[in-house]
Amino acid sequence: MKRRSRITGTALLAMLIALISAPAAVAQPELPSTFKSQTIHSPAGADIFVRSAGSGPVVVLIHGYAETSDSWAPLAVELVKNYTVVVPDLRGIGRSSRPAGGYDKKTQAADIRAVVTTLGFDRTFLVSHDIGIMVAYAYAALYPDKVERLVVMDAPLPGIAPWDDIVKDHKLWHFSFWGPDEERLVQGRERIYLDRIWNDFSASPTQPDELTRKFYAAQYAKPGAMRAGFDHFKAFSQDVEDNKTFQQTKLPMPVLAVGAEKSFGATEAVVMRNVAVNVREAVVPNSGHWLMEENPAYTVALIRDYLKDPTAAAPAH
Repeated sequence: MKRRSRITGTALLAMLIALISAPAAVAQPELPSTFKSQTIHSPAGADIFVRSAGSGPVVVLIHGYAETSDSWAPLAVELVKNYTVVVPDLRGIGRSSRPAGGYDKKTQAADIRAVVTTLGFDRTFLVSHDIGIMVAYAYAALYPDKVERLVVMDAPLPGIAPWDDIVKDHKLWHFSFWGPDEERLVQGRERIYLDRIWNDFSASPTQPDELTRKFYAAQYAKPGAMRAGFDHFKAFSQDVEDNKTFQQTKLPMPVLAVGAEKSFGATEAVVMRNVAVNVREAVVPNSGHWLMEENPAYTVALIRDYLKDPTAAAPAH
């Protein structure tokens, strides 16, 4: 009996050691449960799902394509210590509604303004990634006195140089991949389509990780989600025209233009210097396009430090 107890004790100890030494399971991207959720109606014709938490100056985080607002989890966790953090899903993505139209970035900027004002805020910081930078640029151009500082990460702006050269890259074929037949081709194959985007624009095929891919693929496989996602690209022709008008007046607020070393790199600052007067350049090392997944620690520290940097308001040289 004693011998059996010793064996059982040894087995339990071995199991405990194995559990302790095993790598921690990687969770799907998710904002902390402390963030309050609500849906806000935009007069521009969409119902925008948004989460918010914290206190202090307001920071709005605008996500990109092939992801949802949950992609901001690493940054939100850090910023909520000192800021009020507002994290919406863009129209047509995640838990926001999927209207038939309004996917031009000027209209989506009105969605974001409705979120900000309905929550009782006015002037904010804006942080954006991917297609989110197109919405953030339109917002900053429409409401320049309502933006403290603007952070844009790793994407072009339709119609703004070197846009014409950028879109020649074959890897960007998905910019022109939209319509009823395209929806039929992707239906039931959303993961294959999204894998191609994640793989082509990451520095490592391991990022985003498997649980993250499963989570986002499930979001984009919901009824109407892929059609709405495609409509973000379908609107680029209108975005080109709107941005050419916006460009006539350069953004006055400080801008941090962030490129990933294995993606846009210094080109992000080239784009933004065409539309803003005070641009600081930054490149995130060892990362492809998916900055929050590939090098979150560096990216979070970069943004955190920029938002509080007293010298950011000085003209960049």
